[in-house]
Amino acid sequence: MGTVTIGVSIAVPEPHGSLLQERRAGFGDAAAHGIPTHVTLLPPTEIDHTDLPAVEAHLTEVASAGRPFPMRLSGTGTFRPLSPVVYVRIVEGAEACTWLQQQVRHPSGPVARELQFPYHPHVTVAHGIDDAAMDRAFEELADYEAEWSCTGFALYEQGPDGVWRKLREYAFGGPVVPPQAAHADRGSLPTR
Repeated sequence: MGTVTIGVSIAVPEPHGSLLQERRAGFGDAAAHGIPTHVTLLPPTEIDHTDLPAVEAHLTEVASAGRPFPMRLSGTGTFRPLSPVVYVRIVEGAEACTWLQQQVRHPSGPVARELQFPYHPHVTVAHGIDDAAMDRAFEELADYEAEWSCTGFALYEQGPDGVWRKLREYAFGGPVVPPQAAHADRGSLPTR
């Protein structure tokens, strides 16, 4: 089967995700509908398809060590002229995102890799479009605000059509023991 291109990211939840995706499309970014609105933890990375189970096991471990944290977006920023990107800024939750991406790319893990640029968590709203449209994205979303509790991340695969599809979600905190199992060692279930 060969190789697959994967990515790991925190999805921007509804209604914010769809709104920012529609705005991105409206600025003329042709890739907008193929990329769910997200905060990248692992950029597009090509792996052998046989390594996928090891990646999934690694991500389960990373998620089990993570804890929910507040995420807040506010205003815009840009990587221009270094990279043709306009983004919505993360003003709360950036440190947690930085820690997570370090764990995902840990040198002992199956997706250890160097980054092209230093990690800077953000939500892309325009990429590789003309300067006038980039300026418009920067200005029109300058007052944008959103917040939520981040409770996990997901593994995505890029299809041959360029569309990113979710393979699996990873909730923070690891598996939770059901109440019945916690009492099973006593020989009976609790009564109520």
